[in-house]
Amino acid sequence: MTLEKAYILLGILVFLMGLLGVIVRKNLITILVSTEIMLNGVNLVLVAVDRYLGNVEGQIFALFVLTVAAAEVAVGLGLVVSIFRLRGYEGSSEVVHLRD
Repeated sequence: MTLEKAYILLGILVFLMGLLGVIVRKNLITILVSTEIMLNGVNLVLVAVDRYLGNVEGQIFALFVLTVAAAEVAVGLGLVVSIFRLRGYEGSSEVVHLRD
């Protein structure tokens, strides 16, 4: 197994761990962290495939994904903190009751 294939396998495993965290956990901050783990797994696969093919486009796309991830954390964490301050909710199951 080449090094690039090992990195692709590692990126897939990291993505699946993040997906499991999003599905299983109820805490909103933990779900945000799991989303970040998923995005890092995608970045690892993008860079490994880019290295395998000998291109530069995967690295550029990974840079855009990092930018979107930073914006997602800023907006998402702000929303979670404001929901917690207003309603006292910290789980994802209570957020569906905000319409009431």
